[in-house]
Amino acid sequence: MNPSDTPAEAERESSPTVITIRNAEILVAITLAVVSLVTIWSNYQLGAGWSSYGPDAGYFPLRLGVVILLASIVVLVHAIRDNDQTPFLEIAQARLVAVILVPLVIFVFAIAYLGIYVASIIFIAAFMLFLGKFPWWKAASVSIILMLVFFFVFEIQFKVPLPKGPIENWLGF
Repeated sequence: MNPSDTPAEAERESSPTVITIRNAEILVAITLAVVSLVTIWSNYQLGAGWSSYGPDAGYFPLRLGVVILLASIVVLVHAIRDNDQTPFLEIAQARLVAVILVPLVIFVFAIAYLGIYVASIIFIAAFMLFLGKFPWWKAASVSIILMLVFFFVFEIQFKVPLPKGPIENWLGF
């Protein structure tokens, strides 16, 4: 540890590893291989040949799936062979990601119950309050005004129906 390091840098240096580069590469390679196999199979069933009119609907996606499958096999072989145990993600880094990811997941699920506008007001205000350290009245006014502008633009002007919750239904929208 360097004496000029900040406490956050010192914590990162001593933070245990969640996943190594080797394990991350293996996980990504296997995930891509499974996705490519599903792509290959579904496009084979769809029709991946050449007809009198040209290529069938699954012709190009099947070949793309084969290329991705081959690339994922190469990545898997290199990951196993290289055995790189360098940290890919440490606990301190995972906490920083979780600060954003957990509220984002909650926001996505809240849209189904509260509608996009109310869920967005809560999401924006919470980030302004807890991460931005803004006063509550600024967080409330910015998030509400922003969503009112979005409501006007999307619902009134463009006539794009976005998911609505009980408040919008109560107001007749």
